[in-house]
Amino acid sequence: MLETAIPAVECSNVKKTFGTGNSEVQALRGINLEVREGELMMLVGPSGCGKTTLISVITGVLDATEGDCKVFGRSMQHMEDSQRTRYRGQSIGFVFQQFNLISSLTLDENVAIPLLINGIDYDEALKAATAALERVGLNGREKDRPAQLSGGQQQRVAIARAIVHSPKLVVCDEPTSALDHVTGEHIVKLLREVAAGEGRALIIVTHDSRIFAYADRIARMDDGRIQNVYGSYREMTEAERTVQ
Repeated sequence: MLETAIPAVECSNVKKTFGTGNSEVQALRGINLEVREGELMMLVGPSGCGKTTLISVITGVLDATEGDCKVFGRSMQHMEDSQRTRYRGQSIGFVFQQFNLISSLTLDENVAIPLLINGIDYDEALKAATAALERVGLNGREKDRPAQLSGGQQQRVAIARAIVHSPKLVVCDEPTSALDHVTGEHIVKLLREVAAGEGRALIIVTHDSRIFAYADRIARMDDGRIQNVYGSYREMTEAERTVQ
């Protein structure tokens, strides 16, 4: 079914350069990648190979130096800044590696942010946020603040925030990095359930080989390029499954 699904993300010859002259760094060197609707695509590879830069370009956080990325047929490169910001707020969910929770807000207020940005009533947004927190195993903690949580619990709040508005595309940067194996598996299963269904797609950047089996496909990056795209983790060699 996935092989015939329409593309959720299309990257065409995407290049990204930082700096100029002697300080120029080529972070992306001509990326061609398609993520299909309904798919969980994992991006793997050594640190510094361009994974986070690529998802930043896909979501319009960074502009490509060359090439283009389309998300469900819409070019992120050719949108006005205001259009891009609105589209991200409505259609894209992020799980950042550093969580980016607001310390002065309660957990339900943190999770409700995407809904509030989209104009949802405050009480309705908090109700939806409470339900999202329950889905990640934090029911009863909605009035706590981030400082009261462990790193793993803060990660789960960040995931609840990413899925609360039912975005079409969810992009996660190391979502299981602070989680034990059992919790990490639960979170990946939850992300698959809510973010990789019909009309949706999920991209996970990860070094965690324990979750590779949950991917529909795995794209391995190195030195700013896609080295290979695997139909499952079983196609990878033992060395390729060990990414640093």
